[in-house]
Amino acid sequence: MNRAKCLIAAALPCLLTFAQAPTSTQAVTLVKQALAFAKQNGMAKLIEETNSPNGKFHVTRGGELYIFIYDDRGMTKASGYQTELVVGKNRWDLRDPDGVMIIQELLRVAKTEGRGWVDYKYPNPTTNQLDQKTSYCEYYEGMMIGCGIYKEPD
Repeated sequence: MNRAKCLIAAALPCLLTFAQAPTSTQAVTLVKQALAFAKQNGMAKLIEETNSPNGKFHVTRGGELYIFIYDDRGMTKASGYQTELVVGKNRWDLRDPDGVMIIQELLRVAKTEGRGWVDYKYPNPTTNQLDQKTSYCEYYEGMMIGCGIYKEPD
């Protein structure tokens, strides 16, 4: 009996982490909510709401989902995570270790297809490792609005 309790105690944090990992559906939903917010309140208000530490599209404590917004030139207009580090910076040349031009590819997909997914490697603040990430993006009023999730290892 003690062995079973030890196994459950050891596995429980892993199971809880796995159960709480954001899904692709949640990422799409958050982008759709951001788009609806922009259509109702304007893009400037969406940017303000996303950059606000208490904003609806800013990462919540312990959460992973947040909105990011880039203009056509790769300038970061809003980020719901590490706002002070990236907003106002041009990230056009951001490249992952495999050569994926992350922002350029997100913008290409959003502009040419209207919406879609882009896969790339990116530092994961939860694991402190370079992990596989996928981001959903849509194009609206000259801006790319996106949200990403880390993929589970194969």
